[in-house]
Amino acid sequence: MKIEHLALWVQNLELMKDFYVTYFNMKPNTKYVNDKKKFSSYFLSFDGEARIELMHRPDISQEIGNKGQMNGIAHFAVSVGSKDKVNQLTELLRNDGFEIIGEPRTTGDGYYESVISDPEGNHIELTE
Repeated sequence: MKIEHLALWVQNLELMKDFYVTYFNMKPNTKYVNDKKKFSSYFLSFDGEARIELMHRPDISQEIGNKGQMNGIAHFAVSVGSKDKVNQLTELLRNDGFEIIGEPRTTGDGYYESVISDPEGNHIELTE
């Protein structure tokens, strides 16, 4: 078994797509729109097999303040390939105005990581 994709409800579909394409080199599919349900989405693919589905519907509520601190998904991790790449991407995101939640470090369980926030407050671990 494997995780095929992770789905995120988002408020600004285009902003979120652009963020993941720009900083994580993900490839988007063609935007899906269901006018009847007022639903739209993109699937974004990494080089490997895992994907992220970004979904928007105007009636989905937004509670950015509690993300990462409530039951449910606390974060997801993206392996960027090396400690240097963790450091470089963390600094690029910082310089571009994104929140750094956890500075690059080696954790107690041996991961080298930082934790950043995407434009809508989802926590992402950048690992080597």
